[in-house]
Amino acid sequence: MHELEKRSLIQQRTKHAWKGEFKELYNVDENGNDPKDEFGWNLNILKRTEFFSRFLYEDWFKAQAIGIENIPSKGPVVLVGNHSGVLPIDAFLFTTAVLNYHPHPRRVRILVHDSLLAPKRLGSFLRGIGGVPARYESALELLGDDELTFFYPEGPRGTGKNYAQRYRLRHFDSGFVKAAIQTRACIVPVTTIGGDEIYPLLANMKPIAKLMHMPYWPLTPTHPLMPFTVSSIPLPVRMLIKVGEPICFNYPVESADDPGVRHELCNKVQYEMQRQMNRLLKIRKSPFCAWDLDALK
Repeated sequence: MHELEKRSLIQQRTKHAWKGEFKELYNVDENGNDPKDEFGWNLNILKRTEFFSRFLYEDWFKAQAIGIENIPSKGPVVLVGNHSGVLPIDAFLFTTAVLNYHPHPRRVRILVHDSLLAPKRLGSFLRGIGGVPARYESALELLGDDELTFFYPEGPRGTGKNYAQRYRLRHFDSGFVKAAIQTRACIVPVTTIGGDEIYPLLANMKPIAKLMHMPYWPLTPTHPLMPFTVSSIPLPVRMLIKVGEPICFNYPVESADDPGVRHELCNKVQYEMQRQMNRLLKIRKSPFCAWDLDALK
């Protein structure tokens, strides 16, 4: 069977399945809320975004997810990804992949910078689809509830790096290692290729960023020269999401407070993710060409 036909069958089988499963799994009330969740997750908001998220994933970026089955179907999981692209569209696409392509879909809880959660409408939307404040205590609470918890250890330094620095990982914060050891969760690395080109960042306009209380204010080929309705349109780069195999650290819980252990393990994860990224970039023919799935195996 042709790859596109296989993909179509998967989509038809999974397109609506997670909606019913989530309603039962998370004891969702009539308003779409999970009574046990204090961060604002809402099934109805997640449903309303499906059409747009699938359009971005399947039609605009023609994204492909490899190894999505490596994400455990149950238990606490620390997801670790590279961050890029000025706006965190990579996280949005990853959530879409988990909902529609994982054999046992789970909600994804993404640690989000306060500057994105502060605006009322945007904050409500991000919380509704799984966003939570990027605080260590929040991550521990989620992992304690056996959630998929997504760390972006580069933080705003990842999304705010210049185009010239694309696909060069910035220093990882070791908080994800501490959380994994403390909650005995496995770590699943998620490498995304394509995000660094969707909004080519030429410079960070620091005075404006400071004025707007933002970590950076991007200067791109279209922003701020063109209206936001134009400058916010990302380039249709072919996105690839590569999910690695789970990494389980067999360390006692008390070692989570040892800076030496944390930094050593953190550096190992970052090194392996950079190697994976370099390998994928060598395989890629062009940002706008389809990925060779045989070469990715």
